[in-house]
Amino acid sequence: MAQDLRELFKEQRENEKFKMKDGHENRFLSLLEEELPSAKRTNSYLWLKIAASVVIVLSIGSYLLLKESHNKDVIKTTVVEHTKDDLKKSISLGDLSPELKKVENYYVANINYELSKLKVSEENKEVVDGFLSRLDELNVEYEVLNKELNEIGPNDQTIEAAINNLQLRLQLMQKLKSKLNQLKSSKNEHESTNII
Repeated sequence: MAQDLRELFKEQRENEKFKMKDGHENRFLSLLEEELPSAKRTNSYLWLKIAASVVIVLSIGSYLLLKESHNKDVIKTTVVEHTKDDLKKSISLGDLSPELKKVENYYVANINYELSKLKVSEENKEVVDGFLSRLDELNVEYEVLNKELNEIGPNDQTIEAAINNLQLRLQLMQKLKSKLNQLKSSKNEHESTNII
């Protein structure tokens, strides 16, 4: 009595042949076509795809134009540097001794670093302009001191004045940084009180 069920089912499937009614496949395809009309949907979606592409292209173009116009408004900053021609014609503070060269390089590098970190906006533009004009004045004074160093020769007063000039420029940059932080925090406080 032990028969394999798999064999029984296999024999039963072979003996029974199911036959569909004539035209069943045609009726099924026509019903499927009515429920899912493929040609009509692709045309409506085609116009939506074109419209979405146009919107994306226009938005990217306007973003790039606005970004470019914003970049034109950025203030150009002055970087303290020495050209090779200047070094050939004259001596500077750093040419006098290795210690003075270290001091000069330290201050010049820190001033340039602070200048590179400046973020100018419409709110702080006036303050930054004032500090940068004062920095330009100190830069001109430093050039005069270097010229005096070349004409008269190195002396303690000129060297001390040049170092003081570099220190003053770095202090000026640090004050500007502090002032910008104060402006930013006062703006944030003002905005938070307006929200409340």
